[in-house]
Amino acid sequence: MAKIDKLIVTNVKALRSKYGSSGVAAIGAAVDAMIVADERRGLTTRMIDLASASQMRTVRGRAVVDPDVRKANKDAIDAAYRALMPDYLVILGSIDVVPHQSLVNPLYSDDPDGDNDRHVGSDLPYACEAPYSRNISDFRGPTRVVGRLPDVTGAEKPSFLLRLIRTAASYKMRLRTHHSDYFGLSAQVWRDSTRLSLRTLFGSDKTMRQSPPDGPAWGATELHRSLHFINCHGAPSSPEFYGQRTESSKDRPVAHDTEHVQGRIRNGTVIAAECCYGAELYDPRDATGRRGICYAYLDSGAYGFFGSSDIAYGPSSGNGWADLICRYFLEGVLRGASLGRAVLEARHTYLLGMSLLQPEDLKTLAQFNLLGDPSIHPIGRVPQALELTRIFHRALAESGLLPPGRRLPPGRGLRRDRLLRTGLLLDDTVGSVRPARGLRPRAGVDRALRDSARNAGVRGASLRLSSFAVHDPAKRDLYRRVRLQRETPGTVHTISGTLPPKHGVKRIVVVSATVERGRIVRLRRMHSR
Repeated sequence: MAKIDKLIVTNVKALRSKYGSSGVAAIGAAVDAMIVADERRGLTTRMIDLASASQMRTVRGRAVVDPDVRKANKDAIDAAYRALMPDYLVILGSIDVVPHQSLVNPLYSDDPDGDNDRHVGSDLPYACEAPYSRNISDFRGPTRVVGRLPDVTGAEKPSFLLRLIRTAASYKMRLRTHHSDYFGLSAQVWRDSTRLSLRTLFGSDKTMRQSPPDGPAWGATELHRSLHFINCHGAPSSPEFYGQRTESSKDRPVAHDTEHVQGRIRNGTVIAAECCYGAELYDPRDATGRRGICYAYLDSGAYGFFGSSDIAYGPSSGNGWADLICRYFLEGVLRGASLGRAVLEARHTYLLGMSLLQPEDLKTLAQFNLLGDPSIHPIGRVPQALELTRIFHRALAESGLLPPGRRLPPGRGLRRDRLLRTGLLLDDTVGSVRPARGLRPRAGVDRALRDSARNAGVRGASLRLSSFAVHDPAKRDLYRRVRLQRETPGTVHTISGTLPPKHGVKRIVVVSATVERGRIVRLRRMHSR
């Protein structure tokens, strides 16, 4: 079967149940227009209906009978991907059309004040060669460039999705100079962490805004900047992000909200949001009809929104977890990568910095999803490289190897091969943890965990202890290959608790201890975003 450049997968049956036949027809026409626009850019695009038995037979897969069955969706998308081997995979529709995969949260707590995300809603498994599983650790080797163009969960009219498709079809690649400024927003308590991210990304933090006292009524000076980096609190089914003054402060002022984003940002904006639930695709009826901020950005012409589906974590100072993966994503965008490649490379960079994925690492890897067409390149190459690309296209056209009007970015095949090799290497070498019932830390480890939690302000009544065993493929296979005898961590223990909530926003603290031969070799403390 001929290879294509871009594969769109959706569930027409689910779309029809939301919008009727006329709505599906309108969506089909918009996708056809996108396919034509992609053709002009040199992309061959095809759409597969996961619910169509005849279409799925062409890719040797089975149709999705019930759109809520996650295994059926994972199996069908894997079949389509392997048959067509696209460079870009686009999931068309929200989670009531093609669901997130539901992965077990290793930090889950049945305490109502703890991390009660029983599952992590994730598109990560769609980016991996591994078969269906509910364990995040099975998806530590992503290889595919994936993004989602969501409609509104529970919507009855397709107008939002139609606008997103048209935005993607008509996108314009701009030079780096167009993105010379940014909108950086931080909860005041995390200002040092956010400053570090902004300095690394943009070389300066001078225009960073803090909540409190700033926000949420931002003006054009802030919102018209084309790159947004946001490090604030979020809450489930909430159209708002929140600030915080100090670690002990109970006040959570509104820092950013749907009302002031809708219709006020510049077409082509790209956002990375560390906030808890920042990219949650909730039904607006769960929030008195108000859509999430990610919907407001996309509806206003943003090209991509990178954010978390649930509770995310970061350190009280420095960079870690959500800070890192969001920063890596924007670094990729700034280098000229497509949105989808920027996400895949961000995941790779995040993983390459570790030899062992602990519970908080696994959750961070899984929970950040791209909302937007992964084939969009918001930022082009430097002018000299653009001129070389034009010479390359002209030479191909004159030789008859490239039809008139077609564009073909040089080197994409080599990049995809490198990304595939990197993902497979990570899967073979990076260790991870899995829950171990009956395992308990030694007295000294337990005491260190509790002392660190108490130093963060957590009281004993809300503390919850969890223990994990280490699965290390490098020790099992690679070290044996080179006859290396090396001690590696054997267990990981975490303790979590909460600070008093305010305005419905929880503040979770997690302390993690990595243990080797009964001794702590690393102690980390993180806070929910």
